[in-house]
Amino acid sequence: MGFLSDALERVAPSATVGITQKARTLAQAGQDVIALSAGEPDFDTPLHVRDAAKVAMDEGKTRYTNVDGIPELKEAVARKFKRDNGLDVTAADCFISSGGKQIIFNALMATLNPGDEVVVPVPYWVSYPEIVRLCGAEPVFAVADATSGFKLTPAALEAAISPKTKWLILNTPSNPTGAAYTAEELRGLADVLMRHPHVHILTDDIYEVLVYDGGTFATIAQVEPALQPRTVTMNGVSKSHAMTGWRIGYCTGPRQLLAAMMKLQSQSTTNPSSISQWAAVAALDGPQEFLAEWRDVFQGRRDLVVAGLNAANGVECLTPQGAFYVFPSCKGLLGKTSAGGKLIATDEDFVMGLLEETGVALVHGTAFGLPGHFRLSYAAANAELEEAVRRIQAFCAGVK
Repeated sequence: MGFLSDALERVAPSATVGITQKARTLAQAGQDVIALSAGEPDFDTPLHVRDAAKVAMDEGKTRYTNVDGIPELKEAVARKFKRDNGLDVTAADCFISSGGKQIIFNALMATLNPGDEVVVPVPYWVSYPEIVRLCGAEPVFAVADATSGFKLTPAALEAAISPKTKWLILNTPSNPTGAAYTAEELRGLADVLMRHPHVHILTDDIYEVLVYDGGTFATIAQVEPALQPRTVTMNGVSKSHAMTGWRIGYCTGPRQLLAAMMKLQSQSTTNPSSISQWAAVAALDGPQEFLAEWRDVFQGRRDLVVAGLNAANGVECLTPQGAFYVFPSCKGLLGKTSAGGKLIATDEDFVMGLLEETGVALVHGTAFGLPGHFRLSYAAANAELEEAVRRIQAFCAGVK
């Protein structure tokens, strides 16, 4: 297809979307599939948020809005950042887009040139390096594997920074590992960044509300206020309020960058959905008590899954501090053969064999930059998780 752009040739399709689509196809063909490949809360969007959307529609709030969001939502976002993160910002320091991914895309597209580098901790969310490549820049991978609890160390960050580095992308709690940085751990990274004033920070806090075991969420501009002028703090309502389909992301960052992002957004999607924006105002300003209940449910699911996976032959699973993923090792199964006769040479062979022989859909670790692992999303009902774990244990027990 010679008419496709060179930029598109640099980008791989999303592995999580690919596996989820394959699981859907198998399910449509009549196979009993348990899909734990997508990162999406299984709770309903809270009633008060849905009601706000209905009111917005009934009041005719269905027109174009400001490109970077309605003033009411930007004000709600500023209140949220002050209330929850100690960031002293106003509506003028905030920006709204069609999902958190668009914030990341806008920020990188507005700033990156060929030859620029972006430090991406490994394992990473699948879209980070692909967006960097789409912008013509180079991802530089800093390994944060199981030996450091899947967290970037100050030494690994220092080693990855060069004169060409423009950004560090930091995701806490993390997709795919669930690792959540403490304020003390962020302090160590902030000390490194303070020595490199040319490096900007994009922190993806989309799983902020899902920190377990009584832990406290922290974001890097809160830990080191001197970094705030070169930090984009990104968040959204997708995971916090079960609003993945509403497509609202938001951020705070340097006003010069926000103006550039608005220029870009004005020539791509223009404003996010007007109805979704009014729903997001209700989400951010409304009651938040339900989050404690959701957290308890997710923590119980985490414990169920971690215990079950650690009881499976050849699998080792750390206990994550946040989000709704586990990222176990399947290295103990590589080089062996499944009961169905499939050679498990790689982590991708493991997840494909598991899907074909048991109907459990997971995502292979290589998709996140760390081979020998797999990601399981426990944003599913307990009964479904128990059955999935039982099938995984049976599959692993049959490996010879």
